[in-house]
Formats: sequence, C-alpha cells, structure tokens
Amino acid sequence: MTSERTQLSTQLLALASMHCRAGAPRLGADELAGHLVHLPGWTQDGARLAKTFAFPEYHATIAFVNALAWIAHRENHHPDLSVHYARCVVTFATHDAGGVTLNDVICAAKAERLFA
Repeated sequence: MTSERTQLSTQLLALASMHCRAGAPRLGADELAGHLVHLPGWTQDGARLAKTFAFPEYHATIAFVNALAWIAHRENHHPDLSVHYARCVVTFATHDAGGVTLNDVICAAKAERLFA
C-alpha cells in the first residue's frame, strides 16, 4: 500500500465521520480550497469534485464501486462514476446548490477512507 492509502489526516477522518444533510449550501472558493488540502488527489473540476482511483485489476475496481454505492445510498448523496478495468473516476456535485457543498466534501472523505 502507498502512504496515501495508509495515512489519513485527522481532518479527513473527521469529515468522513460526518453525515450529509439536505439543503447544504454551495461552498465558497476559500472554504472549498481549505477542504481540498485534506483530500489527497481530489480536484475541483468546474462545479464538482473529482478524483481517479487506481486499482490492480477489475474485481478490485468493482469492489470499490459497490462499497461506494452502499455509502452513497446510506448518505443519500450519489456520485457520478466512470468505471474502467483498473480505475474509477468519482465525481461529486450538489446539483440543487449549483456546485460543491459540504455533502460533496464529506462523501469525498468517505471515498478516501474506503480506498485506504
């Protein structure tokens, strides 16, 4: 495992322990930038957060996708997924808010914890 997969920051773990709430407002640029510091590899892609997760083979990719789908269902906040043989591109955005909210940051942190 890489250090990215084994060492999660305290702030990332704190975000990952939170739960999504309906009606979350869009984050301002400074607030979003502050959260991105704690989300390794995540970038702002327009009005959404995005990251590509790499895996050694297809079944590991699908296991991640299935586990992430369960988390998304539980949080009632669903990502867009682009699934490939050895990678999965995950994007989060809150369409009702017109951009990235704390819910997206929380779910990105949960994806990081899952990947680790």
